[in-house]
Amino acid sequence: MTNYEDRQHLLQDLGTGHPLTRLLYVTPEQCASDIFRKHLQIVHGQGELARIAIDEAHCISEWGHDFRPSFKELRWFRASFPQVPIICLTATAIEQVRTDVISILGLNSSNLKIFTMTTARENLHYEVRYKNDEVDHCDDFLEWIKSVHRRRAEDTERRAELEARNERLDNVSGIIYTIFRQDCEALASRLRASGIGAKPYHAGLRNEEKNETLRCWVENKIGYDVIVATTAFGMGIDKEDVRFVVHWQLPKSFEGFYQEAGRAGRDGKASICIMYYSREDRDRAINRINRDLNNESYMMARYKSLQALVNYCEDTDTCRHHMITKYFGEIEVPQCDYACDWHKDVEALKKSKNRCLKCEIYD
Repeated sequence: MTNYEDRQHLLQDLGTGHPLTRLLYVTPEQCASDIFRKHLQIVHGQGELARIAIDEAHCISEWGHDFRPSFKELRWFRASFPQVPIICLTATAIEQVRTDVISILGLNSSNLKIFTMTTARENLHYEVRYKNDEVDHCDDFLEWIKSVHRRRAEDTERRAELEARNERLDNVSGIIYTIFRQDCEALASRLRASGIGAKPYHAGLRNEEKNETLRCWVENKIGYDVIVATTAFGMGIDKEDVRFVVHWQLPKSFEGFYQEAGRAGRDGKASICIMYYSREDRDRAINRINRDLNNESYMMARYKSLQALVNYCEDTDTCRHHMITKYFGEIEVPQCDYACDWHKDVEALKKSKNRCLKCEIYD
């Protein structure tokens, strides 16, 4: 966050037309302000505006999982600077979103280049764990994380490898995503009481506290192994050795789930993504959409995305990796090398679903 004095200094620099600033990060809201646009036109007039990059470009489209109206105003760039190259970046754009982004920004399809990468992450193990409101799934998570610690301690070769790198046996870095702030606090407290180094992270905390938590987590400090966070956590954070991402409740969209789960294993090493799912959570997610939205087309997009995520959780006949790549429109699906619960033990998966969801209705 830039303070007032720094912003004024920056505007003065831009106002020269030949700014010392060579790379500038700006929010869409700031881009919409008249004073910023005026200064950027000065820079452009002197031939100093080299290119424009729009990150999280899915936010431009109402079909995107995190639509923000301010992103639509970025079309001003193409209208005002038709010759300046623009690059749009996103990891979670289905075909409808890509088409929308191109149209809204007014990009010229005749000189447009589209580059895509597979959404498959072969080093990630995807798993759905079924729950209901009558069972406390914190015990399930504690049993799992402590079993990971035990396996590390019992594996002589692994233990020697970690000790040689001066790494703790119990440092299994991860993120647990929750919907509500109070869940962050309560769950982090309970994990600490059970011997797991966990800290909450949400918008209600002081900036100093959040920054300290983030720094210590990135540096793998004792007591900061697990971040229990709302979905606001993760933007711009690139920690390579995240070994697990857990969704404590059903996220609001398929794209949101994929983006958050994708923060695991960025170093290419094996990591796990666990979703705790219940039909009560599904119903709560639907209620949140009904309560939060008044835009009909956006609401339809959110329902469609949420339904795809529910299908992902309910399906016990298909590889998780296959479902993810299919959702994002990929034709070729890479082979899953037992990197999901369906491939690992389909019968156990079906039994768990029948046991935990037997009293609930699926429609």
